[in-house]
Amino acid sequence: MRLHWHRRDLRATDNPGLAAAATDGPVVPVFVFDRDVLAYAGPPRVAFMLDALDSLRSWYRERDSDLVVRRGDPREVLPDLAETFDADGVTWGKEVSGLGRERDAAVRKALDDADVTRQSVQDALLHEPGSIRTNQGEVYSVFTYFWKKWRDRETDDPADPPTADALADVSDDDPLPTLADLGFDEPEADVPPAGTETARDLLRAFYEDDIYDYDDRRDYPADECTSRLSAHLKFGTIGIREVHDAVTEAKRAVEGVDRDSAEEFESQLAWREFYSHVLWDDPSVVTENFKQYERPIGWNHDPETLQAWKDGETGYPIVDAGMRQLRAEAYMHNRVRMIVASFLTKDLLIDWREGYDWFREKLVDHDTANDNGGWQWAASTGTDAQPYFRIFNPMTQGERYDPDAEYIREYVPELRDVPADAVHEWHELDAGRRQMLAPEYPDPIVDHSQRREQAIEMFETARGD
Repeated sequence: MRLHWHRRDLRATDNPGLAAAATDGPVVPVFVFDRDVLAYAGPPRVAFMLDALDSLRSWYRERDSDLVVRRGDPREVLPDLAETFDADGVTWGKEVSGLGRERDAAVRKALDDADVTRQSVQDALLHEPGSIRTNQGEVYSVFTYFWKKWRDRETDDPADPPTADALADVSDDDPLPTLADLGFDEPEADVPPAGTETARDLLRAFYEDDIYDYDDRRDYPADECTSRLSAHLKFGTIGIREVHDAVTEAKRAVEGVDRDSAEEFESQLAWREFYSHVLWDDPSVVTENFKQYERPIGWNHDPETLQAWKDGETGYPIVDAGMRQLRAEAYMHNRVRMIVASFLTKDLLIDWREGYDWFREKLVDHDTANDNGGWQWAASTGTDAQPYFRIFNPMTQGERYDPDAEYIREYVPELRDVPADAVHEWHELDAGRRQMLAPEYPDPIVDHSQRREQAIEMFETARGD
């Protein structure tokens, strides 16, 4: 008998850890609500996770088994469950974050003390962190070189799900806890459904159509030319090998620009792994700048403008649309994530950690490595980051990627009757014109041109120039 400890692998198919446990089965599937991990969670992610757990539990019950759910410290819960079920081993998927690795080390010791074997298996990534290195043996800090090696490596095939015979005859009659049981309020956002079948439907729809327009249209938020798989990859309701196989098949089916477009989406999977490898190599990047400056960066401490950014009340339409989408859907289009991050760090001059913490609270797809990498990229503090002097103009970005203001008007209703050219010129209109067009929408809270110069000066001071 073996236990499989589900964490970020809330599925049965393409689950290497579960498959490994099944070879020495029967398997008792387990999930533990760990208070130390929940301390870093937000309501949208917990709501999505509970839905995914409900779907996974149903899968096991359809095969006359069950997902055994407990709340507590896994250092205590897992040895107790091993004793209860007379299990001699536990499997789980590896973590890359410092918190996850510290927890796993403590669990390994507790299981050793209980004379229970353990096996951790790479699940969330195609390639083991640290396995793709420079010729000098270092982890890559430049994506382009990492991508070239990443895409040329062989990948494992998706693992088959365990048969019913490989699953233990167990039952757990206790219902899953509610958000309130776990100490969370209901999310203000409309959280999307979870589960493997939902993820597969999204993947199928994407690789049959939008993947071939991805390169041209992915930066236009109104087009919705994205896979929407990020939350499913975060929680493992679908496996990365299954997704990669689908992308590979899509590439094989076409030539020319269509193939290039599919490869562009594949490169986004590689970016996800690139940031995971960086985090694995240096867990401190969660709270510290990856790039070292000679002096501390002189970030502003400005709670009022920070709150305006969070509320989508900055007077910069594309920024406000993104921040309101985040509140409404627990999601934000990737191009807009870059715009709002640049605005916080380069226009408001506020520390990227404030934005990272807000995204962690509000995003359903928050992933430590990916979000941290994205925020530090925008803030010019990260690996392979945006140069400090290359600063997004939020109005130009809005005009370029939402020319008809379709996305902006969807999330900023105060501007629904304002012509697109006026939306994109909002910062240049005089106060009387703005009041006439949209009396309920705020004036810009900062002047972009002035703040751009201040941002450059701030970074040059930090550089010691």
